[in-house]
Amino acid sequence: MASNYIRFDWAMKRLLRNKANFGVLEGFLTTLLNENIVIQKLLESESNQEEEFDKYNRVDILAENSKGELILIEVQNNNEYAYFQRMLFGTSKLVTEYINRGEGYEKVRKVYSVNIVYFSLGNGKDVVYHGKTEFRGIHQGDILELTPFQKQTFKVDAVSQLYPEYYILKVNDFNQIAKSPLEEWIYYLNTGDIPDNATAPGLTEARERLKLDRMTKDELNAYYRHLDNIVILRDNIYTERAEGRMEGRIEGRMEGQAEGRLEEKKASASKMKSLNIPFDTISQVTGLTIEEIKEL
Repeated sequence: MASNYIRFDWAMKRLLRNKANFGVLEGFLTTLLNENIVIQKLLESESNQEEEFDKYNRVDILAENSKGELILIEVQNNNEYAYFQRMLFGTSKLVTEYINRGEGYEKVRKVYSVNIVYFSLGNGKDVVYHGKTEFRGIHQGDILELTPFQKQTFKVDAVSQLYPEYYILKVNDFNQIAKSPLEEWIYYLNTGDIPDNATAPGLTEARERLKLDRMTKDELNAYYRHLDNIVILRDNIYTERAEGRMEGRIEGRMEGQAEGRLEEKKASASKMKSLNIPFDTISQVTGLTIEEIKEL
C-alpha cells in the first residue's frame, strides 16, 4: 500500500527549507538529540548537486540552531564504502569554514553530523549509532575533564561537547513496531508512513505539511520521477555488483586453470631436467623459457 506522505529526502530538497516547515526538522532533531532544538536559519551546504547520480543519491541540509551550533543532516540512498571518511570530511570542512580568520579557537562552532543511510554501513546490530570524542587515560582509564574555568567559559560540562558529534541512522535495518518517539521517526524514514498513534515531536507537523495530496500535479510527477530514479540507481548498483562478482568468479577460474597448466609444465620440465635432457629441448616441449627451467 502506497504511503500518503512525502519521503524525507524529497522533503529536505523541496519543502523543509521553507521557514514555515522548520517545525518538522526541529521535531526530528529534538527527538534525536534529546534536547529542545530551535532552528535559527539554514546555511549554504553541498545540496546543489550537478551530477545526475548525486542528485538522487543524496541530499543534505545545514541548519544553525538558536545556540549557534551547526547541524548537518544528510540522507544517503546508495552504498558508499568510504562514507565514514565522508562524514569526517563534512564536519572538518564546517569547522574550518565557519570561523573567521584571526578568531581565537574558542570561536570554533559545535557541529552535529546526522546521517540517514539507506544501505548497510559497517557491521552492527543497532539502528542508531552515536559517536563523540573523549580522551581516556591509557594507564588509569579515567576520562579527561574540563576545569571549572573552562566549563564556565565554554558553557559545557564535558570535553566531548566541544567536538563534533555524529549520529548514524541505519533506517533500512528497522523492522519492528515503533515503541519510542525516535523509533516513530525511524519508522517514517524507513517506510514513508506515519502511524496515526505516533506522537514524536515533528511528526504532527509532518502529517500536515508532507502529505502527497498537498502537491500539485507537476510536483507529484517530479516526485514520482525521483522515486523511480532511486529505484533505478539501486538496481544499477545491484546489477554492477552482481556482474562484478560473476566476472570475478570467471576470472578466478581462468586464472586457476592457467596456474594449474603452468604447474604441470614446471613439473614436466623438472622431470626432464633430472634426466639431463638439454634445456632447449625442454623449452620446446613445455613452452618455458630457459631461464625458468634453470630456476627449477
